[in-house]
Formats: sequence, C-alpha cells, structure tokens
Amino acid sequence: MVLFSGWAQADAIPPSWRLDHYQFGEGFSLPADGAAEVQVWAWAPAGKATWISLNGDRINLDREGNRTDGYTWRHLSAKALPRGEKIAVDGHDEIAAITLSDSPAYDPEEEMKLTRVLQQPGRVDDRRHLIERGTNTVFTMPIYKTREDWEAKAAIIRQRILLGCGLDPNYLNQNRPALNAKVFGRIERDGYTVEKAYFEAWPGFLVTGNLYRPFPLPEDTKVPAILCPHGHWEHGRLEDTDKCSVPGRSITLARMGATVFTYDMVGYNDSLQITDHHFLNPEADETGIHPFGLQLWSSIRGIDFLQSLPEVDPERIGCTGASGGGTQTFALYAVDPRIKVAAPVNMISCSMQGGCVCENAPLIRLDNSNMEIGAMMAPKPLLMVSATGDWTRETPRIEYPSVRSIYALYDAEDNVETVQIDSGHNYNKASREAVYRFFAKHLFGYEGYENFTEPPYQMEPVEDLRVFPDGVLPEGFLKGDALLAELKATVYADAAVRTRMSVTAIPVSPDEITPERLSMEERDNYVIERWVVRRGPYEAVPMILFRPRGSESSQVCIGRGSNENASIGQRIMWPLNRYAIIDLVPFGGGDFIDPFEGPVHYPMESGFASTFMPSIEQQQNRDIETVRAFVELRRDLFEPRHSSPYCPADVLL
Repeated sequence: MVLFSGWAQADAIPPSWRLDHYQFGEGFSLPADGAAEVQVWAWAPAGKATWISLNGDRINLDREGNRTDGYTWRHLSAKALPRGEKIAVDGHDEIAAITLSDSPAYDPEEEMKLTRVLQQPGRVDDRRHLIERGTNTVFTMPIYKTREDWEAKAAIIRQRILLGCGLDPNYLNQNRPALNAKVFGRIERDGYTVEKAYFEAWPGFLVTGNLYRPFPLPEDTKVPAILCPHGHWEHGRLEDTDKCSVPGRSITLARMGATVFTYDMVGYNDSLQITDHHFLNPEADETGIHPFGLQLWSSIRGIDFLQSLPEVDPERIGCTGASGGGTQTFALYAVDPRIKVAAPVNMISCSMQGGCVCENAPLIRLDNSNMEIGAMMAPKPLLMVSATGDWTRETPRIEYPSVRSIYALYDAEDNVETVQIDSGHNYNKASREAVYRFFAKHLFGYEGYENFTEPPYQMEPVEDLRVFPDGVLPEGFLKGDALLAELKATVYADAAVRTRMSVTAIPVSPDEITPERLSMEERDNYVIERWVVRRGPYEAVPMILFRPRGSESSQVCIGRGSNENASIGQRIMWPLNRYAIIDLVPFGGGDFIDPFEGPVHYPMESGFASTFMPSIEQQQNRDIETVRAFVELRRDLFEPRHSSPYCPADVLL
C-alpha cells in the first residue's frame, strides 16, 4: 500500500512513502513503476546505533557522532527492493518511522518541517477520544444564566434535529406537498366518533391512523386538536391494556371536546410500506431516511392534517405520548412551534435517552440530552409525567427542576408541572388522568377538572379500526427498498448537503481558545509557525501557519493538510504572493497519531454513536471554527470574503 501520499511532481518535495513503527508488522508494497533503487531513511534517535530490516535484509546504522538531541531523519542506504510485492519490515524498538523515496534529492527532514507540527515523535494532547457518550450515559443539565443563552442553544439543537433528519430547517416557511388525506369508516358513539384516516407525508409515503372527534361537533366554535403518538407497545395505536390504552386516551380526550389523531409509527399496524420498525438504512446518516426522521416528519404533517380539518382551532394543538411516543412528542415540539401544550410521558430522563433506532438520529444529542430537548417547550405549558419503576424515577428530583430552570428564564414556572405515578413503565389510567386535568386547564380552558377521572370506555374491534384490514395498500404505493430509493431520489435528494453543513461547527469565540506556538522558522521569503490551539479540556488542534515575512496584514486561507488542493507547493506559493495559509491537520491524522502507538480509538462504533458523538468530518468542522477564532486573535491575518487566484474556492472551508 502507499504509505504516504506523494505530492505532485511540480511541488517542492519529491514523492515518498512512509511507514510508522506501529505499521511495521503490516509491511508495505512499492508501486510497480519506479527507480531500481529507493532511498531508505529512518526517523531514529540521533545518538544511538540502530537498524532496520527489509525482507530480512538487515541495515545497520551507527550512532551519529556525539549527538544526543532527540530524533532526526537518518539516511540508511539506497536499496534495491521488489516492486509491486509485499515487503516485510522490522526494526529497532526506538525507530519511529521509515520513509522511502525514488529520488536521491528527497529530504524527509524538509518534508516534516512543511507537514508536521510536532518535530519529535508523539501526538498532540487532544483528548476527544476519551469522551464516550451514549443512550445510557448519565447527563446533567447545564446552567443557562440568561434567556438569550438558552435560546441560542435551543436554536442549535432545533437545527441539528432537522438536519439530522434530512429536513430543511425552513420547512415551516415553505410550501409542503399535498396531504391527499382520506377519512372514512365513521362510527358514532356516545360523545365521540372514530374514523379511519391516512395521508401522504411525502408524495407516496403514507401516515395511517384513527381520527376521534367530539360528537356532536359544536356549531359555533372550533375545537382544540391533539396528536397522540403511541410508543413501543405491542399493539401500537391499538394497545388497550392496564399498562397503556391509546384508544382509551383518544376516546376520553374526544369526549372532553378535542379532535384527536392517533397514528402508526413506522412498521406498526397499517404502516405497511416499511414493515420493519427497526430498519437500518446504510445511508441514514447522510440522507436522514431513518425511523426517527420519517416519524418526525409524519408528526409534523400530522399537525398539517389536524389544522386542515374544518372544526379544528389551528392555534390550539397539543401532543402527548409515552415511551417512544414521549420521544416523538418532545422531538416534535422542539422543532415545531405549533404545539401549544404537551405531555411527554415516561421519557424525559437524565439516564436513558431512548433505546430504539426510532429515538435516535445523527446530531440530535451531540452536546445535550433529552432534558434540553424536553425544555424546548418553554415557556408553553408542559406536563412531565414520570414513573417510580423506570428511568424517569428521578424526575421530581433531577429532570423536573432542570427543565423548570428554563421556564424560570421566562418567569413561567407555573406553566411546567410534574406528576409521578407509582408504577412501572406505562401510560396507565393514573397517568392519563393527570394528562386530562393538565390539558383541561391549558388546552381546553376548562375549570373544575382538578379531580377529573376517566369514564368507562369501549374500544372498537380491531378490524373496525384498521385502515387496511386486509393488509393491502392502495394501488400505486411503493414498499420497502423501492420506497426508500424513491424518497432518496426525490424529497431527500439534498439532505446530504444539509447534513454536511451540520452546525457542529458552532462559532468559537477567541476567549474560548488557548494557542501555543511550538516553533517558528524564518526563511528567505516566508515564515513557518507551528501551533497547537487548545479549546476546553479535551480539544487540541495542530496547525501550521505559512505567512509572508514582514509586518503587513495578510489574507489567510484555511486548508486541510490531506486536501490535494493544499499541496506543499501551494503552501509555499501563497506566502510568496503575500497570502498566508493555515494548514489544518485533519482530525485523527498526522500529528494526532503517535508513530509508536498508532491512532487512538475514537468511539464511533457504539450504539447510536452518531446521535451523541461528532463524526470525524464533524470534528474537523469543529476544528475549523477553532482555527477561525485563532485568526481573530492574530491582528496580522484576515479571512477572505471571496476566492482569489491564490486561494481557490475549493480550498476555502
């Protein structure tokens, strides 16, 4: 394999191939075409005898005079080696690396000066690999001192949730596709009606459920409406047990005077287009086509559906669900301000963030937990229902005061309440009655419901509630991979671009960073400065600044060292033309790798890693913002507002 990408022939350094000590056991292969002999160099202690073995042929190197000053590149020999074949490598324990080149003019010392911040073996003291966060991490709620601080963070979380789902953050201001809703199969009961309903969230993608309405409907006033996502109960929206009854909740809320829509999560009941609720899409992180994203969009369009009904007051929309339905509830109100009253049940927790693929998506908990997402209802009315027998057991002591601290920023503490039920994980009668009383006060505007209890109800036979009881979709609707491919090609076509723009690159203030210059080298026409810029206790960003000599201010370009457009020749060319370039070492490469120990393990393999941890690309975006803060501190540097002949647009970051 090629060990170190060769630079273009026109550049200052000839092509070379490098193997670090930790890679010796792997061996390497030289390209099939090249010189009969290659120059072999070792990065070794200056004052020690050492050796290297290539294909069993040992090359000895005596100590270098009286030098004892650390590591230096030492020329071993010119060596004839087979081309295109695996070459075995062994070496002294203290050899940090070897480099081979076809060119006798190659100078590894010069290449290191132009490409590495650290001039001795080691790695920068970046500690991001020590941070491992996941759904069972125990989180604490940060302290937000002002409303402005909180709203800035809430805006970031909101945007991340939408981008992580492949959605345009401006969707509320755009025309959305027609719902093409169908409502049919009306059944009249005492105080309510129930109907079957479906609509197209995206063209060709159906949301299915039941519509409960007050009966008779009032003639002189509009009614509130409530979305009821169901959660991970065995029978989904048709669950009717002591632990949870979705029909019981819907019937009671309709009898109280609300129009209620309870709808299937992906893969439940009549959601027949994707039959596996836990489906994994290998392109999910880029496209946003995953259960969480599809269900969030279904909920957003559920609001559209309710607001389209003639009896509904569009300014009085509520939402409540338990377990995974609780996650859907707070995810929805976090991104959609049309939810005016909410009651997520058994889900806002400091210690469990959601264990299903449908509760996780890229970006959504990078530096926050469900407590922050739950608090995004502020200052509107929010009821936090918890249970003594699940992960919300600490809500009265931990999560509720944390969320209430955000309401305090709005002087709206009276709008958030908590109720804990002595039970396991549930949306049982006691939990439902707490929600009825809260909604009566805040959504219906009723008085005297403080002691309201749920009246008896009778769920309809399942076949009368199923939208497609024969299991057959309407003609023309795709299923499975064909549906996902159609969604990717149409509505999610630009999602990858939006996701890559992902706001992991939060602007960094100069007062957040601590730059340290490790070395500086003045040459005839330009200067090389090698820096490590630290941000907080974990982040250390290595970078090399190439700038012109003199005191004049320079326009600076920020490039990645691995970007072929930011080659060594360009690094030198720009300062010669009175420009500066900052060569940002890509996260996880270069100076992040110890030549003896190899790269550190970055914990992206754990479950739902992209939900909680920035990807390598997102860490690089974060580092770019750190470097921009460094530029602000340097009064002799400024970023361009447009590209130039010496700063190509594709290098600007």
